Amino acid sequence: MNKKDFKINVFSLSERIYPMVARMLGGNENAEDAIQEIMIKLWEKRNYVAKHPNIKGLVFLTARNHCIDILRKKPLLIDDSLSHLKVLKSSTESLDIEWQELNGIIKNILKQLPEQQKEVFIMRDIDGYEFIEIAATLEIRIEHARVLVSRARKFIGVALEKTYNYERGEY
Repeated sequence: MNKKDFKINVFSLSERIYPMVARMLGGNENAEDAIQEIMIKLWEKRNYVAKHPNIKGLVFLTARNHCIDILRKKPLLIDDSLSHLKVLKSSTESLDIEWQELNGIIKNILKQLPEQQKEVFIMRDIDGYEFIEIAATLEIRIEHARVLVSRARKFIGVALEKTYNYERGEY
């Protein structure tokens, strides 16, 4: 694989892996450094990458594994990945407290999800990855990724419904 092919097939994916890396490592500075390291790793293995049948999946998997390695080495320096989750709010500032409360409720609900469901949900609904990218990254089947997202969404919906019915005194 030459420089041009690498730039087109691998380096162009750096923007697609950025949300996942930033979420896993808890910040933009950490993510930028990690992506540079990931690209260097992939460049050093460019002959292997060129022969791989799913280059996109390999890039995502390499990025995820690199982040996991970093987290294992420095767990105290990394923020909770849920801290970057924010619910979009309307333009009226009077609802600020309500949106902060909703963000807190959703973060607590996400902490209750099984790890794989939480990861797939965040990758799909927060980071905007396609199911094929999620499946390649987590080394699972596409159908399994769809099931995990569906279960996570259902769990979150039921938990939100219970929370709001309880607050209204209907539970």
